[in-house]
Amino acid sequence: MTSSTNQTMGITAGLNESQWTQINQATSGLNSQQLTWLSGYFAGLAQSGQTVAAPQATVTAGQSLTILYGSQTGNAKSVAEEYKAKLDGLNIPAKLVNMADYKAKQLKSETHLVIVVSTHGEGEAPDDAVEFHSFLGGKKAPKLPDLKFAVLGLGDSSYEFFCQTAKDFDLRLANAGATRLLDRVDCDVDYDAIATTWFDNVTAEVKDILTAEATQPAPIAIGSSTGGNIYTKKAPYSAYLLESQKITGRDSVKDIRHIEISLEDSGIEYRPGDALGVWFTNDLQLVDQLLTLLAVDGDSSVEFSGEDYTVKELLIEKLELTQSYPTFAKAYAEFANNAELTALLEDKAALREFLAERQIIDIVRQYPAKVTAQQFIDTLRGLTPRLYSIASSQAEVEDEVHLTVALVDFEAHGESHQGGASSFLSTRLNEGGEVKVFVESNDNFRLPEDGNTPVIMIGPGTGIAPFRAFMQQREADEAEGKNWLFFGNPNYTQDFLYQTEWQRFVKDGVVDKVTLAFSRDQEQKIYVQHRMLEQGAELYQWLEDGAHLYVCGDANHMAKDVQDALVKIAIEHGGKTEEQAEQYINDLRRAKRYQKDVY
Repeated sequence: MTSSTNQTMGITAGLNESQWTQINQATSGLNSQQLTWLSGYFAGLAQSGQTVAAPQATVTAGQSLTILYGSQTGNAKSVAEEYKAKLDGLNIPAKLVNMADYKAKQLKSETHLVIVVSTHGEGEAPDDAVEFHSFLGGKKAPKLPDLKFAVLGLGDSSYEFFCQTAKDFDLRLANAGATRLLDRVDCDVDYDAIATTWFDNVTAEVKDILTAEATQPAPIAIGSSTGGNIYTKKAPYSAYLLESQKITGRDSVKDIRHIEISLEDSGIEYRPGDALGVWFTNDLQLVDQLLTLLAVDGDSSVEFSGEDYTVKELLIEKLELTQSYPTFAKAYAEFANNAELTALLEDKAALREFLAERQIIDIVRQYPAKVTAQQFIDTLRGLTPRLYSIASSQAEVEDEVHLTVALVDFEAHGESHQGGASSFLSTRLNEGGEVKVFVESNDNFRLPEDGNTPVIMIGPGTGIAPFRAFMQQREADEAEGKNWLFFGNPNYTQDFLYQTEWQRFVKDGVVDKVTLAFSRDQEQKIYVQHRMLEQGAELYQWLEDGAHLYVCGDANHMAKDVQDALVKIAIEHGGKTEEQAEQYINDLRRAKRYQKDVY
């Protein structure tokens, strides 16, 4: 913005050009809620007569700290942002950079580097981190004898390649000659306390080297000036359920629900591509069965995270019961003293297959153990919210948020089982019932800024959710770009999710093409990747015309099959070698024209 523009707006009446530049730099990364709070904060300072001294950073010559994050769903980003805020509060200067925006050549000039990175799928780097991860593992990776670094990994121990991306970064930096500030830490899904301790240890290592002196105004509580709220995983919004409607047919092999939640009066904003974090409670019947098997009194008192609870309320509200994981099996095996379970712990592949088919109660039922209430509580990890791709645009639904949820409901080992969050939303939460939610922003899954850009959407099953939001938004924006949906599910008559809506989108000219793959409507199963190959020439032309391609759904099979199909299409219809085709797909991803929301 030029100074003449500033004068036109009346800005320079109180600020000089340098001050205006500083404000632009300081606020460039803030969202609308943060800017609103900041305006109230400065208004409070003006009323109290306080002044804000510009921070004067004095850093040991040539020393700096950079925090790099690679995030798929937003967790690693949030953790990195929290650490940056802590450093700011301690006057320790640091840069916070998304790996996707980091220039690899800068690495040689870094002195202190903190990496926070997640892992998804089968040990794969998140989209943010793919290029930087590949660079450090390639021939062009530099020697880094002057770099000190630390790596924090986020992952899920239920998966075989737990925190593999963090392990890769840690090893590759060490092999480049860099020195660890402290050992890498691999966090499971319940990561808050461990991450906080690790960051405190990193800070202790760097605070005497990286110093800054600044006069800081007394903190003002967020929202105290404006009354606004910022809802997060740690401070969710208490919303209420408007509707839970089954949208698959009576004879469908799937039970998929359309969920509508009210955000009225919350001020919460979200964008197409974002996810909704949902906190849930465990099924009371499941908890009672578990207490009976353990012969534990539900009213007995236990300690968890420094607070006292009854066993029953803790199992209902705070602990993970519907997902099994290796750390539980290992801890519980010490009490069970069962040779079969102990042997399983020695075979990682067999253990994961065993856990995939069982919930916590199945293991307790199969291997009874004499265990106290506190001992059992100590084997379990904390409950974590589930993330669901948002299936609506606020341009259409305003103060609501919609989800597409598949109810996990299956028989195994002679017992019925349901998923924790999916059953909470689908069957246990009554209309009007409270559900605690927060928005998880996903900048890796965004519509193109130019409404004229063509869009290809590949979303079988519940993967269709964000594309419903995409089309609601493009319709509201009157975007001119073409839209093509690939959708698949078992049966046309039972499982065509939001069929009438998609037909209307086509009728009204919002969607140009819908390609369907119903796997069980013929003898030979047909999936979305098969339809892509059939339509390969046209699909490739769309990409050549600048289309953005999006994939949502299963990470372990569908997403990989789709990627393989894209490579084959680039070979057959682009005249490329396999290596060139793979580079073509990588270039699409690097340009943010190939984005995935997979789970």
